[in-house]
Amino acid sequence: MSALTHFDAHGQAHMVDVAAKPATHRIAIAAGHIDMLASTLALVQAGTAKKGDVLGIARIAGIQGAKRTSELIPLCHPLALTRVAVELEAVPGTAVAAPHVACKATAETVGPTGVEMEALTAVQVALLTIYDMCKAVDRGMTISGVKLLEKHGGKSGSFVAG
Repeated sequence: MSALTHFDAHGQAHMVDVAAKPATHRIAIAAGHIDMLASTLALVQAGTAKKGDVLGIARIAGIQGAKRTSELIPLCHPLALTRVAVELEAVPGTAVAAPHVACKATAETVGPTGVEMEALTAVQVALLTIYDMCKAVDRGMTISGVKLLEKHGGKSGSFVAG
């Protein structure tokens, strides 16, 4: 395993210098979900939540979150994103899974550093927005399963979660 890159030789936190790295096309895909009551999911699907179109607003919030990642994560580089896509899907409950909204975010750039943090932030912000919009009827919602699914580009190559 390689050393943590956000610490210098003296153990002090610093922003990684990416000036010498070549600009390459980079893409990251992250996912997660928010479990909720079946009645809450029905409100989301019907578009009758008190605050409006939950999924539409969460999609825009996720995109905005990706764009503002460097303002939230202290050592994250500001990136010129070329694409951010947030997909949300209402999933009815089953015997093994609670009713939930699944979120998948894709972030892309051409640059010297990756977009994993932007994809992960997009997922978290989209799911937090759903929580905010639905908390009046379901404070027991749970955000979970947030993880990086894939990353491509750069010196370290590709990663696909197993």
